[in-house]
Amino acid sequence: MKNFIQTLKNIWSIDELRNRILTTLALLLVFRIGSYIVLPGIDAARLAAANEGGGGLADLLNLFTGGAFNRASIFSLGIMPYISASIIMQLAGIAVPSIQKMQKEGESGRKKINQYTRFLTIVITCFQAPGFIAASVPAEARLFDTPFWWAMSIVILTTGTLFVMWLGERITDRGVGNGISLLIMIGIIAGLPAAFFQEIVAATGPEGNGLVVLLIEVVALLVVIGATVALVQAVRKVPIQFAKQQLGNREYSQGARQYIPLKVNSAGVMPIIFAQAIMFVPLYIAQYSDTQSGFVVELANFNGLYYNILFFLMVVAFTYFYTAITVNPNQMADDLKRNGGFVPGVKPGKSTADFLDTVLSRITLPGAIFLGLIAILPVFAVQAGVKQAFAIFFGGTSLLIMVGVILDTLQQIESYLLMRHYDGLMKTGKLAGRASTFGMAG
Repeated sequence: MKNFIQTLKNIWSIDELRNRILTTLALLLVFRIGSYIVLPGIDAARLAAANEGGGGLADLLNLFTGGAFNRASIFSLGIMPYISASIIMQLAGIAVPSIQKMQKEGESGRKKINQYTRFLTIVITCFQAPGFIAASVPAEARLFDTPFWWAMSIVILTTGTLFVMWLGERITDRGVGNGISLLIMIGIIAGLPAAFFQEIVAATGPEGNGLVVLLIEVVALLVVIGATVALVQAVRKVPIQFAKQQLGNREYSQGARQYIPLKVNSAGVMPIIFAQAIMFVPLYIAQYSDTQSGFVVELANFNGLYYNILFFLMVVAFTYFYTAITVNPNQMADDLKRNGGFVPGVKPGKSTADFLDTVLSRITLPGAIFLGLIAILPVFAVQAGVKQAFAIFFGGTSLLIMVGVILDTLQQIESYLLMRHYDGLMKTGKLAGRASTFGMAG
């Protein structure tokens, strides 16, 4: 405890780090305040009464916006349109040659891609805004249901999304951590206190299971968090050797021995996001189709057997898919060969690429299975008696985002401490495998 207090004093004593942390907290506060400002022309009381039942897709979207979705606030769409645009641009980088060319142009190409992502965000938001109003704001809650009000609301929602995007970029530039990731995480964490309080009330109520069961739930949650941290940080170290480089009588390299850290979960949270996006299709069919088959209804049930089996398999499949498009063994082998590096016992070039591909395939399998289990773990929590609002934090996208963002932010804070010759956040001064898993927000 004494060391922890001293670490906090060290953090506060660094002017730049202190200013960055205060800037981050101030911008996050602006985001939270904006999530409570309801769109003009909407009766908040009637809206709350209409959304009292909730459930399904609305609850999931509300989780990522920190409650702004159900409140129909100016930040109702949050940062999700920007995330969607980023994913589209990332996938376009695989299939579109012009985007691939931009990716190879360095900083100038990155700026062009960011600009296109912003324009695409505006287009996506303009399509999502009227759909959100029609589906989430009932007619009785609209005080002025006129074309002018609709146009005004779409403009406000689009502007709100762009403002949230701007907040994220300012946090990244002037604060600590990845701004887009922090905005999503703070929206998720905002619902944790209320969910935990509801769980306490339910456990201590007349029909509750008692404090012992609540304590078991908390311990189980801590174990799941620890396992998720292990998954995020786990790496397979492939040793590499660099040959000595000598020009005349001068030796420029000592033949240093290093390693390539191949992450067990290179795909991060993206497979779960892709799988959830596809699993929304049966939900839409079940909600808006007149002919509802029993199988479709079962697939639309978040807690159903068929839904979770298919969801698990899709997470495993998308883990392999996303790993294949983000980690390129051929490029890694070419870079090694170009810099005079090699894997001991493996020939440079194609043999090295095949070796790295084999290692990556072997470590991706347990990572994909573990990721799939984390994705469906909230369902097991619900079946065990945990309330739905609290069970969400036992796994899935929310838990992976929280763990990844917190580790990435701790990494940046520790880097400032080590640069100023202070002890790091851990005794070793290192956070093993501490790269962020929320790569979609780059």
